Parts: sequence; C-alpha cells; structure tokens
Amino acid sequence: MKKIAITLLVLAFASCAKNKETKEKVSEQVHPEKEEVKQNKKILFVLTSHSELGDTGVKTGFWVEEFATPYYFLKDKGFEITLASPKGGQPPIDPKSELPDFQTASTKRFDKDQEAKDQLANTLKLSEVSQKDFDAIFYPGGHGPLWDLSEDQNSIVLIQEFYNNNKPVAAVCHAPAVFKNTKNVDGTALVKGKKVTGFTNGEEAAVELTEVVPFLVEDMLKENGGIYSKAADWSPYAVEDGLLITGQNPASAELVADLLVKKLQ
Repeated sequence: MKKIAITLLVLAFASCAKNKETKEKVSEQVHPEKEEVKQNKKILFVLTSHSELGDTGVKTGFWVEEFATPYYFLKDKGFEITLASPKGGQPPIDPKSELPDFQTASTKRFDKDQEAKDQLANTLKLSEVSQKDFDAIFYPGGHGPLWDLSEDQNSIVLIQEFYNNNKPVAAVCHAPAVFKNTKNVDGTALVKGKKVTGFTNGEEAAVELTEVVPFLVEDMLKENGGIYSKAADWSPYAVEDGLLITGQNPASAELVADLLVKKLQ
C-alpha cells in the first residue's frame, strides 16, 4: 500500500512539472522575450539654398538625381533621413536636372512620391540641427553648393563636428565644394592628404560653365592638399578615405550611398 502511495505521488509530481513546463512554453509563445531593437541610423542630408547661376540670369540649385538616388537607396535600407538647408524650406531644384534626358528610376520615383516632396519642401535650417542627432551627413550636388555651402559657417562647423566625432561625411559631384573651408583641429585643410574626388575640370568645361562658377571643384580639392583622383568624364566613380566619402558626378551618387551604408554597418 505504501509503494502504491509513493508511486501515485511521483506520478502527480511529474504531471505537475509537465504542466508547468507546458504553461511556460505557452507563456513564451504568447509573451516572447523582446529582442533589443536597434535604433535606426540617422542621416542628415544638406541641400543648397542657392538658385542663381552666377550673373547669367539662369537658375540653378541641387541636382535631382544626386538627391533622389541616395535618398531612396538609404531609405529602402531602413535609414532615417532628415533634410536641411541654409535657409530652410524648399531648396531650389536645378531646372536642367528635371529635363527628360536626365531622368532615372530614382527621379521618376521622386516625381510620384508626395511624401518625399513634402519633406523636401520643409527642410530644417542648418542653424537648427546638431551633429549629436545624426550618425552621418550627406551632401547632394548641383552647382548651388559652390556659392552657399562652400562658405556657410553652419555647414563648415557641422562637417568638422561630424568628422571630429568619428561620423562619416559624404558628398557627390559639386558638393565636395563644401570642403573648401573645412579644417582639421590643427588648422590644416580637412581634405589634406586624403583621397577625394569631385566634378572634374573636363566635366565643367563640357557644360560650358568653367568661366561662370566661382571655383573649380577639382582645382580646389588639389589646392587644399587632397589626393584627387577621377575616372573618365561622366563615368561612375567614388572614393573613400576614412570618414570622407566623395563621388565624381551624378552617376556616382549610388556608389557614394553604398560606401556610406558599409561605413555605418
């Protein structure tokens, strides 16, 4: 009789343990332990506010492809993008970049993307943003940056702060103009001794603006001590040197964005 009682007790204990295990499994399925969610990387896009092509009476601004291509390349990979410009609000679009000959899959997508257009129409003022809120900074080109972003003190300080806080700085086509006045902590040019590229003298001559622009990107980068390199005119080409990522022309925008993604991984 005693043996029977012990056996029943063992069976009861085993049953309770099994029920407890089952409940724990069910509980785990109903309330799974949440994995730590990684915060999306945040990238600040800075666009020009300048719309006049020297004293020609012709309009300029940023080049749509150089904005739209990296914008969607990065956004589709989960990056959070904030837009800013010196004056805030709607940055000027270079009218030529909207011509049929310069349309790409990304520009066509932008044409149909009202959300992106609304975001572009409401860029923050550069004076209102801080590098502390972002993981990287990206400058689309177009001729506009040659006039404003190359001299804008808020932009210069932002680039230096990003760089000094170990955060990537990327620019494509004419946008490497933003390195004209940026400095290292020792006062030397930020691009000195670093591999860089940007819109070539040959490409500027091809669009017949050599005598119109305030300076040539290729010449400026070399004068600042940058180790400048390039591919054939209009060919996709981008280089990376530490935290600096630069692209030669509109066709190089995706290459720059890809290098930036790899740098942030």
